[in-house]
Amino acid sequence: MINQFDVLIIGSGLAGLTLALKVADTKKVCLVSKREITDSASSWAQGGIAAVLNSDDSIEAHIEDTLIAGAGLCDKEVTHMVAEKARESIEWLIQQGVHFTRESDDSGYHLTREGGHSHRRIYHVADATGNAVQKTLTERIREHSNITILENHIAVDLITSKKLAKTNLKANQPNQCLGAYVLDNASGKVITIAAQHTALATGGAGKVYLYTTNPDVSTGDGIAMAWRAGCRVANMEFIQFHPTCLYHPHAKSFLISEVVRGEGGLLKLPDGTRFMPTHDAREELAPRDIVARAIDFEMKKRGLDCVYLDISHKPASFIQEHFPTIYKRCLELGIDITKQPIPVVPAAHYSCGGVMTDAQGKTDIECLYAIGETACTGLHGANRLASNSLLECLVFSQAAARQILSNPTQPFVQLPEWDESRVTDADEEVLITHTWNELRRFMWNYVGIVRTNKRLSRALHRIYMLRDEVYEFYSNFRVSNDLIELRNLLQVAELIVLSAIERHESRGLHYSKDYPNLLDDAVPTVLEPVTDYSLLDGSHGHPLAVNHR
Repeated sequence: MINQFDVLIIGSGLAGLTLALKVADTKKVCLVSKREITDSASSWAQGGIAAVLNSDDSIEAHIEDTLIAGAGLCDKEVTHMVAEKARESIEWLIQQGVHFTRESDDSGYHLTREGGHSHRRIYHVADATGNAVQKTLTERIREHSNITILENHIAVDLITSKKLAKTNLKANQPNQCLGAYVLDNASGKVITIAAQHTALATGGAGKVYLYTTNPDVSTGDGIAMAWRAGCRVANMEFIQFHPTCLYHPHAKSFLISEVVRGEGGLLKLPDGTRFMPTHDAREELAPRDIVARAIDFEMKKRGLDCVYLDISHKPASFIQEHFPTIYKRCLELGIDITKQPIPVVPAAHYSCGGVMTDAQGKTDIECLYAIGETACTGLHGANRLASNSLLECLVFSQAAARQILSNPTQPFVQLPEWDESRVTDADEEVLITHTWNELRRFMWNYVGIVRTNKRLSRALHRIYMLRDEVYEFYSNFRVSNDLIELRNLLQVAELIVLSAIERHESRGLHYSKDYPNLLDDAVPTVLEPVTDYSLLDGSHGHPLAVNHR
């Protein structure tokens, strides 16, 4: 049985939910979520959304702050578009029912400030903005009769016209996305979904690293699927490591929001000495890449397991009001942040690169869109400015919606169903767990905050060995959620390392000991796949040949 929809959206974070709501009044939508619809990186976002709505700030200042943080690689036209659309995005969320935090005297919205911003322009819901936004939009999604929600489903691969043809089409026959194969985790069956338009909104790939602030679902699925389908990816070397992840044996991936530093939190060594003034004139409010490298430097220099973020000099009532989520979680772990500093370490947080798109979210493949962290739109450049990520989700979902709604309906193409006739059940799934753990550990050690040619070469060698093993596993056994995620993580890891090898300088989030200087020209790193589709073996086949840049 083939399921048919006007729009297939893979991913249920802010980008996916927004796009669904923007098109569902006139389109039949299928929203695919790996777990529950609320389980996304968007839901974990603590800080807020950057937007200029008052006379004390300016759109030009927001643009300038974004360009500075992006270290010369931001697309200026895209940056201008996003900053200009920020007000509209905030107002739309308010219309949907999001209650942003207001001033104590109710004179207006309380705006906070984060690293890299020259003004207070962060609209937030206490310290749990993403969760509040996600819950509000989820309610709207569940109420809409035109939206079919598939929870606990994971996309296996995209279906394209080139894959079906098993050969490269002629120049006048562009590759088109026709839908996707999707695994129902409950039944173990792969279903076929045909779609007029498909949008990848699967988030980032933080789980490729041993330490990350991301949820378990952040396995780079959209980037890997788009690459296998023939899309270019860009700037994958720019992985943002958030400076302050809670360091505690019982705390898994808990972020200490940048707003803590924005509201006066100070980074200190174990003896209470501050160290940021010796690293940057902006001190604790320097952009994330600078702060993360400073912490990494101090930890390695002094042999520390962590450093400390101290906000205890602020009144207890202020801390409890502005950081209720952080206060509660730390207290559960025996840390009273009104009296004690918070132990923190850097952790993988955000992928600034991804699937290349235009200003409407369109990829290299017709009828395929990428939005949110999955995409490389040109907004973030070499380093994302804090609180621009949720904003990007909103602006590009709106742009993609306009593009989708402007296109006429086309006849559906008859798609083949998933073929499992030549595979069996896996005999040793423990191999998946072992490979996953090995990948995450050597990516952390070799492709982390500070890189060298030797480390990158070792990482690439290990990736190719593991990729061959996983390819054999994937070819012979039925797919599972863990196998799909591991396959995607290995692909994304390869793209990160290849991009890092290509960049012979240190810029933004990419710092190389072998190339410590900044080149005069800022050039994005673009990887282009070359796929021989004659090698594909039915719906279970693999593109084997890739070429890089």
